[in-house]
Amino acid sequence: MNEIVKIRIQNELDVVLAYKRAKQLSEYTGMNISSQTKFGTAVSEICRNVLEHVGEGTIKFNLVDEGQLFLEAVVSDHGRGIANVDDILNRKFTGLNVKGCGIINSKKLVDHFTISSQLDHGTTVKMRKKIPLHHPPINNSIVEGWKDHFSNENAISPYEELKKQNTQLIEIMETLRVKNIETEEQLEEIKRLNRDLDKFAYTVSHDLKAPLKNIESIITIVEESIDESNIKEARESCEILRSQTLRMDRLIDGILSYAKEGKKNIVKKQVDVYKLVSEVVHSIKVPKEFDVQLSSNLPVLLTEEVLLNQVFSNLISNAIKYHDKSRGTVKIDFQQDETDSIFSVEDDGPGIAEADAKKIFKIFEPLKKVEGSTGVGLSIVKNIVTEKGGKVWLESKGRGAKFLFTWPDKALTTTRPR
Repeated sequence: MNEIVKIRIQNELDVVLAYKRAKQLSEYTGMNISSQTKFGTAVSEICRNVLEHVGEGTIKFNLVDEGQLFLEAVVSDHGRGIANVDDILNRKFTGLNVKGCGIINSKKLVDHFTISSQLDHGTTVKMRKKIPLHHPPINNSIVEGWKDHFSNENAISPYEELKKQNTQLIEIMETLRVKNIETEEQLEEIKRLNRDLDKFAYTVSHDLKAPLKNIESIITIVEESIDESNIKEARESCEILRSQTLRMDRLIDGILSYAKEGKKNIVKKQVDVYKLVSEVVHSIKVPKEFDVQLSSNLPVLLTEEVLLNQVFSNLISNAIKYHDKSRGTVKIDFQQDETDSIFSVEDDGPGIAEADAKKIFKIFEPLKKVEGSTGVGLSIVKNIVTEKGGKVWLESKGRGAKFLFTWPDKALTTTRPR
C-alpha cells in the first residue's frame, strides 16, 4: 500500500478538497470521466457524513496493488460509531436516515466498499475503484510528483471549485440526456422489429396457404385418377404437382432470406415480370372460367423477386376471390415513367366503394365474408410496396377495381422472347 495524501476533515471546505483530490487522482490513474465522478461523489458523501454526524475525521488516499491496481480512499472518525451498520448495508433500515442513505449511495458508486464501526470507537470506511489495465505509467517517482503537486498547489477557492463541479455535473447531465435519447431510439427500433416480426408471421402464413391449397387439389386429382386406373392423367398431374412444389420451394427460400437478412439485404436479380406473373397465375387456384390477361410489355427488372411475387400473388388472388360472377377477367398491365415502374391489376368484379378505399389496406379488414379470406393480403401488399419506397392505390368507379402500385426499380427492357 502506498499512501498518497491525507486530509483532515473539519469543515465544508475540507469536503470540497477531498472531492477535488478524489477527482484528480482518478484522472491521473487513467479513469474515464464517469468513474472519476463516481469516485469523487462517493468520497464526498462519506466525508460529509463525518462532518455532519461526528464533527471531524480524516481521509487518506492510497494506491493498493493486489494483482489489480486500486485507488483507495479510507475515511475514519472517532465518533460514537454506527449501531445498525449491518442493517444499513443490507438495506433493512427504515425511515429517511440521511447517514444510512449516504452509505448505501456511496457503496453503489465504487467497486469495493467496506465499513467497520464499534460503539464509542468510531467508524472506518474503505472505498476502492479499479484502475484501468491500460493506465498511464504509475511508479514511486510519479506518485512523489503527485504529492509535491498537492503540497505546492494554491489554496482552494470554494467558489471556483463549486463552479467547476457544477460545470462537470452539467456535462454529465448532457451526456445522460444523449444516452437517454439513444436508449429511446433503441427501444423504438426494438418495437419496430417486433412489429415487423408480426407482419412477417402473417405474411408467411397467408402467402403459403394458396400454393398449399393448390397442391392439395392436385393430390385429389391424382387420387381420383389412380382410383379410375387413369395412369396417364395421374402422371400428368404429378408433373404439375412437381412444378408447384418447386415454385413453393423458391417462395420459401425467398421468405427465409427475407427473414434472415431483411428486405434491404435481399439480393436483386433480373426478373422477367411476364414469366413471374405467369408462374403466380399457375400457382394460385384460378378457375378455368376466369381469363387472366398479361400485357405484352411487362418488363424485365433488376429487383427482389420474392417481394414482387408476393405483391402480384395477393392482388391477383383477391381479384378472383372477391369477384361476384362465375366468369371474369383480370388484366395485368405496365407503364414506365421517369423514375418508377407502374403496374396495375384490374378486374371486372363488383368494384369497391370510395368510402372503403382506405379501409381495405388495413389488416384483417375484408369488405365481405369470403371463404378462405383473412383480410391480410392487401395489408401485405401495402407494407411491401411502401417499404420498397413505392405507393399503392385503388381506382374504382362503378363495376371493376383497378389496383396500381409503383415499383422504384426502373425497367431494364420491355422486350423479350416469348
